[in-house]
Amino acid sequence: MMMYKILTCLLLLFFANPVFSEEGEKQEPINTATLIGIGGYNLMDTYLTPGSRIPYTGWGIRVMNERMKMTRLADHRISRQQVFNADIASTQNGAGTTQAFSGFLDYTLGYHYHFNPVPALKLLAGASVHAMGGFIYCVRSSNNPASAKADLDLNLSAQAIYNFRIRNYPLTLRYQMEIPFIGILFSPHYGQSYYEIFDRGNKSGIVPFTSFHNKQAMKNYVTIDFPIGKFTFRAGYLNSLYYLDVNQIQSHIRSHSFVIGFVREFISFGGRKMQQESKHNSVFY
Repeated sequence: MMMYKILTCLLLLFFANPVFSEEGEKQEPINTATLIGIGGYNLMDTYLTPGSRIPYTGWGIRVMNERMKMTRLADHRISRQQVFNADIASTQNGAGTTQAFSGFLDYTLGYHYHFNPVPALKLLAGASVHAMGGFIYCVRSSNNPASAKADLDLNLSAQAIYNFRIRNYPLTLRYQMEIPFIGILFSPHYGQSYYEIFDRGNKSGIVPFTSFHNKQAMKNYVTIDFPIGKFTFRAGYLNSLYYLDVNQIQSHIRSHSFVIGFVREFISFGGRKMQQESKHNSVFY
């Protein structure tokens, strides 16, 4: 119970976003990107396949929206990042005799302090809150055909952003890493049905505390921004690793996705969006 109280206090502090309205202070540009990705998925959940660790592999698609901007915190050296992600996948077992489908929605809010060891390089270090919900549905499983997923984590987060040119052609390379270190999640016990939980009220232990002892997860994200004509594109690779051993249930979700999409950078004034060049305090360029 004490862990839940500590986590709640940390989340309230993290989401507290002070707003300053000093007249004449410059607005910070918002860097936003919408990306579509496709890649391979590998799923395993012993709640769906009791006594077996059979993985299901296949393909999936994802849609991502990322927004980053500098804040006024720490003399304009802390940025805020928001990432919305939705992905679905269709997989099958090795023999091809049955299928499993998955779908997930997640949201990440992060704050990073900026270091500038050299003019072209930005190093960012900070933390983020990550919330995820979704399901894995196995076509062949009759007793427990679906496994619901819901997580809330505090993550360690770091980025490196490097701006360079090749024959006067501007490019921006970024690497980001996210690792959860404390959180809570929803998980039934091994063999426990959702009927027992929601209709009969057997809810003991279904929201356990998580850390490195029972959950290992990591996201690696590499992108490159490049202009073509009047547009800026972002292409990248997202590797997501998720391993869980809770309530005698073991599961993993692994994915490798290649993403591409458009990038915009603008300043918002009272709802009016105004295109700007990167002469402002850009979080990216």
